[in-house]
Amino acid sequence: MTRDFAKTFSFLALHLMVGFTVAYLVTGSITMAGGIALIEPLVNAVVFFFHERAWQGGASFSNLLTHHHAAG
Repeated sequence: MTRDFAKTFSFLALHLMVGFTVAYLVTGSITMAGGIALIEPLVNAVVFFFHERAWQGGASFSNLLTHHHAAG
C-alpha cells in the first residue's frame, strides 16, 4: 500500500472516530452515533462534488444539476 493510501485510510478512520464520538456525546446512543458517523461522510462526498462544480464556474444550482458550465 502506498503512503497516499495509508494516509487516506488513516484520515478516514480518524474522521469516523471523531464523528462517532461527537454524535455519541450529543445523542447518548451508540446506534444513532454509528449511523451518523457512517452517513455524514457520504453526504459530505455529495456536497464536495457540488462545491467543486461551483468553483469550476457552474455556480447556479440548475447548472450544477444539469452539468452545464457557465462561461468564464
